[in-house]
Amino acid sequence: MPGPLTRPELRRYSRALLVPEWLDAGAQDRLKAAHVLVVGAGGLGSPVIASLAGAGVGTLTVADDDHVDVSNLHRQTLYATPDVGRAKAELAAARAQTINPHVQVRVAPRVTPGTLPALLDGVTLVVDATDNFETRYLIADTCAAQGREWIWGAASGTTGMVSVFGPHAGLRDVFPDPGDDLSCDEAGVLGPVPALTGQLMALEALKVLGGVGEPLRGRLWTFDALSGRARTLTLRAPDRPRADPR
Repeated sequence: MPGPLTRPELRRYSRALLVPEWLDAGAQDRLKAAHVLVVGAGGLGSPVIASLAGAGVGTLTVADDDHVDVSNLHRQTLYATPDVGRAKAELAAARAQTINPHVQVRVAPRVTPGTLPALLDGVTLVVDATDNFETRYLIADTCAAQGREWIWGAASGTTGMVSVFGPHAGLRDVFPDPGDDLSCDEAGVLGPVPALTGQLMALEALKVLGGVGEPLRGRLWTFDALSGRARTLTLRAPDRPRADPR
């Protein structure tokens, strides 16, 4: 277990500690003890990684096997033109470490059915910041099988969505299969849309980890950038078979 917050940490997190709900819940200490796995270091992952590092998550693991492309730069804010061609996970981890040297940052291998169970060992919370349907459903099925909560988000075109999935409702309860949805590479996306969506994902992660507020459990937040309208929908998971009590 990590020790109490040090004087440099108290200074660094002083503005968050001025928020009564955060202070009263002992949220900063909980954050320091947490280990978050962020899968995806692109348009959603960039704000998630930067915000969680800045907030003081004790251990941050970044999993992404992609490399920076020039078409990423309008929305993937951790990277710059000289980074084109370099590995995203390594760059994201290095940037997170410069944001907050008190955070331990790790780079993980590609998430596959063979690697994910080991990656989840010791992890407090998973953040799914991918835009790959195969990986999304792998994360969803693995977390559901382990009874875990995870933060989920998606951004495409001019629309963003965020939820906190878990035993109450999961990805397959809302979207049973990938359907015909397109990735950002196929449908396009306006840069601020994943930035805004990723920031809300980071906020939901902080609420879950810190034990404050009302996370989006059983609810789906949606945002339309062109109209500026946001809605929060209540999710109703399908009835699941009940175990025989005998």
